[in-house]
Parts: sequence; structure tokens; C-alpha cells
Amino acid sequence: MFKGSYLENDVNFLLKVIDIDFVDTKTKEKLIKDKKIHYSEMISREYIPTQNYLDTFYTALQLNKSKVARDVLKLANYLKDKDKLTLISLARAGTPIGVLLKRTLKEVFNIESPHYSISIIRDRGIDENAINYIRENENGEFIFIDGWTGKGVINRELKKFIKEYNIKYSTDISDKLYVLADIAGKADFASTNQDYLIPSAILNSTVTGLISRSILNNEYVKKDDFHACKYYEEFKDSDLTLFYIDEVMSVIKNMKIDDYSLVNENKNLANRVDKFLKEIKKEFDIENINHIKPSIGETTRVLLRRTPYKILVNDLNSEDVKHLKLLSDEKNIDIEERKDLPYIAVGIIK
Repeated sequence: MFKGSYLENDVNFLLKVIDIDFVDTKTKEKLIKDKKIHYSEMISREYIPTQNYLDTFYTALQLNKSKVARDVLKLANYLKDKDKLTLISLARAGTPIGVLLKRTLKEVFNIESPHYSISIIRDRGIDENAINYIRENENGEFIFIDGWTGKGVINRELKKFIKEYNIKYSTDISDKLYVLADIAGKADFASTNQDYLIPSAILNSTVTGLISRSILNNEYVKKDDFHACKYYEEFKDSDLTLFYIDEVMSVIKNMKIDDYSLVNENKNLANRVDKFLKEIKKEFDIENINHIKPSIGETTRVLLRRTPYKILVNDLNSEDVKHLKLLSDEKNIDIEERKDLPYIAVGIIK
């Protein structure tokens, strides 16, 4: 079973490891824009973070690891009362959260639960072979886990897939999504609606088990295969995967909080998000809603993977956006302050 660079009991990645030629970011953007290829069919090369960028990660970790610890503990406390759990994190942003939840359930509440990480791809759904595998091997309630919401796209993708899957196989799998930060107001269960920088969002593979984002390309992924990924073994000397987990767990194991209440779908927030997205679409003449990446997590990922047109932030002097300024400078991307922004940051692809 593939573990990436996590420990033996942390997670099982239901992903096929492949070698695939990289596509440079500029070419990838053109192919996506011309609708010649789906984004999931290709990946761009990742690089070892610079020291300046690593310093930003360490700063964000010190600033926000207590928030992450609190929010993981709140989710674990809620889940502990269920009879039997099967944790399923959505690769790859959900994987560190899933590992933290698994460890917290075990080390704080003495509950053992299997944990898998599987692929979900916008417009393509969840890896059906992965769900079939988990059904054959586990009988606990499926708990789908991600890091945060931006627009709620992944939650919609999850619900669409599970509905179709349940009809196809006459099953009754839960389609509920659990996240730390539900910025879009559209997750089923979340610890907070606050937009904050989850430190694992700052890095790519070097904080998520050395795996790439998932790949769905018919040249590599056959009918009975799991969705694919690349394993960056060459980055092992720069890997912070276990360091990050251990840092947050050290806080969790010494933390006591009074308020364990979760937040559910927040219609007022969701309406505010939808209104904001319509305004941004109009202002920047954007046809595809997927070209707007709200939340600091989504903005970070778009700067790491894509070539955005502009970055909006609500406070240029905030420590939370230091890494965004660094990445924007490196890519020569315009970054603009807007005090009325309902998020810490928004990335715009033109």
C-alpha cells in the first residue's frame, strides 16, 4: 500500500504512481484556455522551495498552528461519538488534515480508524475504483475530509458523484464534507467560517507526503487503475511532511478548549460569497467561475500551480499574505489591496 512519505499507520494513498512528462506552466495555461486538454491530464514541474519561501512557511506555522490544532480537535471531538469511522481525505490538500484527524482520534480519544486518501477532480468526480476498494475493505461510515472551501466546487463535485454512485450500486454512502475552514459557507461540517492560512497550503508535495496533485490521463490510467500521481522522491531531503504533522500534534495533545461546536452550511455566508463572485466576474470580464480562486488557501495554490492575472488581498501588511507577495514578485504578478474583500486573498486567472 502506497504511503508517500507518511508513517505506516498514517494513511493509505489509493493512487497509482507514474512517471509523466512535465508541461511548463505557460503551455499548460494555453492548453486549458483553448480547451484542448483537461487540467487533470497534465502537471507542471514542482521545485524545492527557496529559503525565503521556507521562512514564510515557518512563520505561518508559528502564527497559525494553534488554530489548526484547535480546529482539528473540534472535528475529532465531533467524530468520536460515531460508531465506526473510515476517514477519506481528498488528495492532496485534505491529506494532512486527514492524518491529523486520524492521529488525534487515536492519541487523544483512543479511537482507531482507517484513513485513505483518494483523488477528486473537478468535472471528473471521485475515483470510483478507490471508493470500490474502500467499500470492499472497510465497513465504517465514510467521512470525507478536505482542508477548506473556496467556492464550494469540490463539495458539489463530491455530492454529484456520491448521488450517482449510490444509484449505480444501490448503496447509501454519506456525501457529507468535513473541513477545517468553510470560507464559502457550503461545507456540511466545519470548525470555523474564518479564512485563515492553513500552513500546509503554502507548500506543494513537500508537506503532503511528496505526492503531486492527482492525474487522470488515459495514457497512464487504465480502466481498473486508481487515479495517478507522481511521487517526488528526489525531494526527500527537503520533505517537511512529518515535521508539520508532529508540530501540530504537539499542540493538540496539550490543548484544552471549551467550545467544541462546529459550524454547518452558512446560507448568509454562501449568499455573500455568490454575490462577491458575480461582482468579480463582471469587473474582470471573466466567463469561467473557476478562474476566480477565493480564500488564502486557493490563492496560494493558484500562485504555485498556475499563472494568475492578479492577486487581491485585504491587507498588504498582514503576515498572512507575506508568502503571496513573495510568489507574486517571483512571477511578476500584480497584487492589489482591497480593504472590503470578504477573504484574506483572492486569485484571479484571466
